[in-house]
Amino acid sequence: MKREKSCGAIVFTSEKPHKVLLIKHQNGGHWSFPKGHVEEDETETETALREIVEETGLQVNLDTNFRKVVTYSPFDDVLKDVIYFLAYTKSTAIQRQLEEVSDAEWFPLSEAIAKVTYENDKIILKAAIDYIK
Repeated sequence: MKREKSCGAIVFTSEKPHKVLLIKHQNGGHWSFPKGHVEEDETETETALREIVEETGLQVNLDTNFRKVVTYSPFDDVLKDVIYFLAYTKSTAIQRQLEEVSDAEWFPLSEAIAKVTYENDKIILKAAIDYIK
């Protein structure tokens, strides 16, 4: 079985009340968080920061004390780990990557959990919200 690894972050606004960024992925149409494959010689945090900038244009401060892993099988012969950190941004102006992101919006925390597509991501988001409170 082939192993894959992606990294990303749950991005919150710095100002309270916090809002969370969700992106709708072109591939599959699901609502989730910015993330992407680790490139050669990249660290997990470098990957997360790069992917956030590529997919949303946002500069963020990463909190690596929050690190959660989701493992799933996107295909029969692939096992994928996605590492999520937590991030904060002062800017809310999103410049989405048109090839990969069909929509990107800021959601109040209460609405975001309902909007996220996959149960694994809902669990991670709840953990992130508990963490920042």
